[in-house]
Amino acid sequence: VQLQASGGGLVQAGGSLRLSCAASGSTLSGYTMGWFRQAPGKEREFVACSWIDGTTNYRTSVKGRFTISRDNAKNTIYLQMNSLQPEDTAVYYCAAASKISSWSTDYDHWGQGTQVTVSS
Repeated sequence: VQLQASGGGLVQAGGSLRLSCAASGSTLSGYTMGWFRQAPGKEREFVACSWIDGTTNYRTSVKGRFTISRDNAKNTIYLQMNSLQPEDTAVYYCAAASKISSWSTDYDHWGQGTQVTVSS
């Protein structure tokens, strides 16, 4: 499966963005889909994931602010990000895994990343 992430940009603190990740080559319905992010000088970290059955999981710092969703008809996943803070600044990646996991090493397919910058 090939993944194409989009929707990043520059936003002020407290603002919102919605990231999209469109898939081609295979349907997303058979994958755990995740969002990860990597800030400059830091390791890539888990943000959110959506299991095949619709169950979602989030890192603690984004709970209540971010929402992951999937539209299987459009073969696309989304990450709605509200109340953005400067510490959310990073390159955001979508990824697909054949198992339930929040570990980046379990994800086999990755999009190219989209930059999110939150100014204070």
